[in-house]
Amino acid sequence: MARFKRASGVLMHPTSLPGKYGIGSFGAQALAFIDWLVDAGQTYWQICPLVPTGYGDSPYQGFSAFAGNPNLIDPELLIEMGLLEAADLRNLTDLPEDHVDFGALIPAKAAVLRKAWNHYNRKDSPVNLKKEIADFRRSSRSWLEDYALFMVIKELNGGRPWDEWDEGLRLRRPASLEQVRREQKEELAYHVFIQYMFHRQWKSVKDTANRKGISIIGDLPIFIAFDSSDCWARPELFQLDEQRRPTNIAGVPPDYFSETGQLWGNPLYDWDAMEANGFRWWTEVL
Repeated sequence: MARFKRASGVLMHPTSLPGKYGIGSFGAQALAFIDWLVDAGQTYWQICPLVPTGYGDSPYQGFSAFAGNPNLIDPELLIEMGLLEAADLRNLTDLPEDHVDFGALIPAKAAVLRKAWNHYNRKDSPVNLKKEIADFRRSSRSWLEDYALFMVIKELNGGRPWDEWDEGLRLRRPASLEQVRREQKEELAYHVFIQYMFHRQWKSVKDTANRKGISIIGDLPIFIAFDSSDCWARPELFQLDEQRRPTNIAGVPPDYFSETGQLWGNPLYDWDAMEANGFRWWTEVL
């Protein structure tokens, strides 16, 4: 009979880390939490999904199963990279420290990240950083290009879900997509830049945890959000009709938690289509 070593850990999503910039991030407080886990004799740090959240700010309704939440990027690390100055963080220090006010945080953090992007675009930006971002873009092309395109089009449409976009964009007609790529090249590059910064910082945190004997465990959303780059870019993998609208959606029947059940609205997977391509989407996301 197989025997497993008994171990314990703590569930703590990074958004809950303490900090003075309105939300937990991948900076010094994340490393301090890892040291605390080590001192407490723990083995696991359990997290919720780290995806960019949609309306409602839930990590289980993200704009991508592959992308990272820009709000978790630590601004002090961007200062260390020469991409921000201390004065750039002034608006973030006005945010509450005892809870996350997403309504105030999201535009304030986005403004700070834009400043980092503008600094990066200076002519004297480090050549090695540009190469790292270019390498990241190539290695992540299976999801990153569609995600960046999705976010740019969403912004052009005032944040509306993709099923409300013009037909050419909603149905991903090549001419419509190429026009956006041509006209919004800088905006696409901005989203690539942000994703690189997220993955760079998260990898550093994860590597530190693993080096100190802490394994990070967590979960993926059981189902992806309908309003996501995943569903928009790969409609053949989900139960959608010819107009790309869900034919079946997820939920749960009545139980002890809810007498009437719950209707989540997530599109169901087309498992036959996924099996036909060797479950490639799942092997990539995992």
